[in-house]
Amino acid sequence: MARRHQEKGERMRIGEVAERAGVSTRALRYYEEQGLLSSERTPSGQRTYPESAVEKVQLIQQLFTAGLPSRTIVQLMPCIEAGVSSSEAFGLLAAERDRITAAMADLAAARDALDRVIDIAVHPTPEHCPALREPAWTPYRAAGSAPSEQRPALV
Repeated sequence: MARRHQEKGERMRIGEVAERAGVSTRALRYYEEQGLLSSERTPSGQRTYPESAVEKVQLIQQLFTAGLPSRTIVQLMPCIEAGVSSSEAFGLLAAERDRITAAMADLAAARDALDRVIDIAVHPTPEHCPALREPAWTPYRAAGSAPSEQRPALV
């Protein structure tokens, strides 16, 4: 089990931050890659984080859960870190809400279309199912032939 850092200023390794924040080390590396989180390196190259990284990672997780993409979270971070809001931040959040609302409408339309397909599959009609337009025992007609012209039987 990772040791707990009680002393102010002491740094944690990536595994301890991941464990305490409830994410994978891979997620922490991704957050760094996206500019959401930063670390320092030990002389041997290991990542270390301040105690505050745990809370920051949990906040990042909440923002991802709310449907925000990393590019938007990066834009919001200065306001979050400063503890102030701005009209730009509210604008970003409103735009993301509109994007999510539109995506929900698209998904609802896709679900409704799928419901119609399921209904047709459960209750096929000649209108929707070519195989039901003519019974299987209807004699075969060659393409372009008149209905009275029948193709000779194969022997």
